[in-house]
Amino acid sequence: MNYFRLFYLFTVNTGINLFHSVYNLIKITRPLNGLITFVSICVAVFISSNSGTTISIYILAALSGMLTGASGNVINDYLDIEIDKINRPDRVLPSGKINPILALSFYALLTIVSLILSYLISISNLLIVMAASLLLFLYSKYFKRITLAGNLIVAFVTGFAFIYGGVAAGNYSENIFPALFASLTTLIREIVKDIEDIKGDSNFKVDSLPIVFGLRNTNKLILGLTILLIILTTLPFFLVKYKIEFIVIAMLIINPLLVYSMKILFSSNSKVEMSKVSSLIKVVMVIGLIAIVLGQ
Repeated sequence: MNYFRLFYLFTVNTGINLFHSVYNLIKITRPLNGLITFVSICVAVFISSNSGTTISIYILAALSGMLTGASGNVINDYLDIEIDKINRPDRVLPSGKINPILALSFYALLTIVSLILSYLISISNLLIVMAASLLLFLYSKYFKRITLAGNLIVAFVTGFAFIYGGVAAGNYSENIFPALFASLTTLIREIVKDIEDIKGDSNFKVDSLPIVFGLRNTNKLILGLTILLIILTTLPFFLVKYKIEFIVIAMLIINPLLVYSMKILFSSNSKVEMSKVSSLIKVVMVIGLIAIVLGQ
């Protein structure tokens, strides 16, 4: 009976530990961001689709893009363990919930799978994933500590997800506006996150925008980029690219959210308030995707 009880406890504990490990591995990939990437690429394929676009193109493109972004998040957290102990101590690696070696192995697995899936679409898609994976690694290793360089890389890779989906469908020209929208939105959010992380970044000599140019000038830059984004949302309608549904959503939801975000930004630069602004910008991106689909 004692042996049975020991076996039972061992099995239960092993199962619980395995569940926690899988849960934390999924968590380190930022699953919400992954879902947004997945949907973004599906939207990109949809915009560029033709009679020859199959469901397998949607699945392979969206999965490979999502896994590329996920691998980038994992290597970023792996290389930022020490700095995240100050900025984001609740994250999986700085809190000690999973072993760093396990995280590194998971990064390698995600990268390999994303490359295989992209190869199944086309050589062009494979080359894009290879370039994106390399850029995300270089970002985490070097460029995120260089003023504005890291922000621009993340914004570029995020926006290029739409071009990637267009390439998978055989026509990327229709995805230029969504790519610009996603890139500009991401750039704003990345700079806001720099303000949120200013304490840890200053301790580790990261030359982020708010550290180099100060909070006041950084706020002005964010405001300027936001005004540019608001102007950008009006162009597709006036250029007769999208239907009325897009401009209605942009004017009634997207742009008011952007204005409200700027109100918060200029009222306080505290970590809590910057986290709110960052979340609002992410909401703007999601609603933007909906508006783009409805405006087709």
